[in-house]
Amino acid sequence: MIYEGPELARNAANHTALSPVSILKRVERVHPELPAQIHGRIRRNWGEVAERCKRLASALAQRGIGKGDTVALIAPNIPEALECALAVPMLGAVLNANNTRLDAGTIAYILDHGDARVLLVDTEFSAMADEAVAQSGLDLLIVDIEDSEGPGGEKIGTLTYDALLAEGDPNFAYSLPEDEWDALALNYTSGTTGRPKGVVYSHRGAWTNAVNNVVTWEMPHHPVYLWTLPLFHCNGWCFPWTITMLAGTHVFLRAPRADAIYDAFADHCVTHLCGAPIIMSMISGASEKRDFPQKIKMMTAAAPPPASVIAGMEAMGISVTHVYGLTEVYGPAVVCAEKPKWAALPSEEQATLKARQGVAYELQEDVLVLNPDTGAPVPWDGETLGEIVFRGNIVMKGYLKAPQETAKAFKDGWFWSGDIAVQHVDGYIEIRDRSKDIIISGGENISSIEVEKALYSHPAVSLCAVVAMPDEKWGEVPCAFVELSGDATESDLLVHAKARLAGYQRPKKVIFGELPKTTTGKIRKNELRDLVRSKS
Repeated sequence: MIYEGPELARNAANHTALSPVSILKRVERVHPELPAQIHGRIRRNWGEVAERCKRLASALAQRGIGKGDTVALIAPNIPEALECALAVPMLGAVLNANNTRLDAGTIAYILDHGDARVLLVDTEFSAMADEAVAQSGLDLLIVDIEDSEGPGGEKIGTLTYDALLAEGDPNFAYSLPEDEWDALALNYTSGTTGRPKGVVYSHRGAWTNAVNNVVTWEMPHHPVYLWTLPLFHCNGWCFPWTITMLAGTHVFLRAPRADAIYDAFADHCVTHLCGAPIIMSMISGASEKRDFPQKIKMMTAAAPPPASVIAGMEAMGISVTHVYGLTEVYGPAVVCAEKPKWAALPSEEQATLKARQGVAYELQEDVLVLNPDTGAPVPWDGETLGEIVFRGNIVMKGYLKAPQETAKAFKDGWFWSGDIAVQHVDGYIEIRDRSKDIIISGGENISSIEVEKALYSHPAVSLCAVVAMPDEKWGEVPCAFVELSGDATESDLLVHAKARLAGYQRPKKVIFGELPKTTTGKIRKNELRDLVRSKS
């Protein structure tokens, strides 16, 4: 082979690790004067943000944080959350951004399971975080984030975020990871068990999906991106790095509200946003709207949005792109790529086509629907059911401390999603069911088994099953079917659940009666789902 000589070997000049760490360095050098952050009264350019990120990385390094150390975060969509996404990987440390809606017990488990060494927490969530740290038994460096746009709250940490930045060097020299396969982020997903699973991302995967967002969404330089998607969801679908790469402007909202969204559209000329269908409904159903001259692109995932909602958004000048993915594939990795010929179709037909999950992202190697028993692709007939599988660089490293679960998920060289779908004649995938019985409520994944465990702890509950119930606001909410062995009312069980589950996890309705079962005693959840849908 003439192409294997020493003169063609890999070296420092022709090979570097693919990593989001490269992104900020270029933006700071090329566009330091451009706007980077808008948050209430806060305005910062990229030169200022880069300095803050280097100070944060430096200060953490001085306190002994380095490669492979876990830095946990509990915060809403605020500038500090973005800065953590940019700064923590500079050290080779691993960012663990947590869902602010979780309860203290779950956070305690995550902190312990992920061997967290630092916890940065917004003061709005200090009471929950304090309880979680106490339950975990860990000796953590706790840093309080005092957001000027937040509601305040008690400080529980050793120092504040601003004080930590003051310790850091604004000229901190950081470097790429030694290996692009090094861990960059740790995200937890409920799956189908009561305990969350730790999904580990690599520098290579995060960089790939950050670039993929640009390609898939045809994004221009200098977008104005509104953070309605939580930054803790799969690291904001890698958009912290995507928008930074494009020298765009991050516009933050601690919590999405219709009035704040329209203000951002009109006052900051937002061009892009992401979110669950509930955000679309919030926008389209707002009682008071403001005009905006620019065209806006919105990316939505979770349960397929109703065709009528998509049509309504399009009529307002907001183009909708439907995507699908899981925490294990860095967020979305499948897109309902629009075909030029769709533009000639009636708006309702266009909306129906756009509600499908779609095809693989350009930089994801492959996504198929396979027969889970044989491993063979299902016919592209829009009828034959199979399981969605992924293969490529936008797939997790694996589950933390769970070799058996990882091996099961990666059977036969594919990541098996557990989602049941068909593949249409044009290759587009459409989900028909979720084999893991996950309920997606407002973009949040809810484990039906976890909810069932909470209900089973009531002494009057003999048997229970939890399924998704359609909801106009949230898309889906939990509905519980219960067989009783004693006296209990719906109110009794809802109060019981309130003490054991986060608000979004609790069942919104309880239906009493005998549960349908198979001959082997398994509950027929498909019948319960059909019953709920027929009554909705």
